[in-house]
Amino acid sequence: MMLKEERFKIIMKQINLHNKVLSVDLSMLLGVSEDTIRRDLKELSDGGHIIRVHGGAISNSLVRPFLADTNVYALEEKRIIASKAVKLLESNMTLLFEGGTTLFELTKIIPEKLNLTIFTISPQIAISLSKYDNIKVYTIGGELKKNHNIHVGAKTINEIYKMRFDLCFMGVNALSVERGLTDIDMEVVEVNRAMLNVSKKNAMLTIAEKINLSKRYQLSDLSDINYLITELDNDNQQLTTFKEKYAHIHIL
Repeated sequence: MMLKEERFKIIMKQINLHNKVLSVDLSMLLGVSEDTIRRDLKELSDGGHIIRVHGGAISNSLVRPFLADTNVYALEEKRIIASKAVKLLESNMTLLFEGGTTLFELTKIIPEKLNLTIFTISPQIAISLSKYDNIKVYTIGGELKKNHNIHVGAKTINEIYKMRFDLCFMGVNALSVERGLTDIDMEVVEVNRAMLNVSKKNAMLTIAEKINLSKRYQLSDLSDINYLITELDNDNQQLTTFKEKYAHIHIL
């Protein structure tokens, strides 16, 4: 039987990688009961390593990215991704931002000279963007999903569909050639689908560890994705299959 310390390492890896996990998925992955997983999550939560939520757990960095002592997973990789993504920005664009730690890194390095209008479903992203004199910032409101600090629900989706954007920047939970973009949270999936549908172009930002992974709900088959941005070099073999199947996607 797997030792508790080994389970903890795998659980923390999954939470750091995907920001959120479900107890039922961890139970299947580790081959133990959900009661065992619940006890493990409680111990990790009591130790301050994660935040327990109904049915699973989320990363501390998902809800507290502004705290200096928050350990953001793969921070250097996310900064590389942000440095690539920022090159897509041009003055007078109207942009749509999701939330998450990779997008948060992007908000830190936008050139001061650019005149932009940015809408976001994330209050934290909006606050980070507020430091720029030349950026008009709008939040798309609705129900606040407290464990993610983004707005979800029918009101948010309806507001999104009233608008059109030049470019949408979105994080990725899991990405595979077979199933495209997937996630474990249907509320997030529904909002993200709306975001993709109202933007002329869509850019997906992801660390390479999330490539060739699949979760339960499909967000997109990648037909409506224009840019895939990772920390990898463009000629990395991990990206070859995507280039072959999705020739329309610009891989940065």
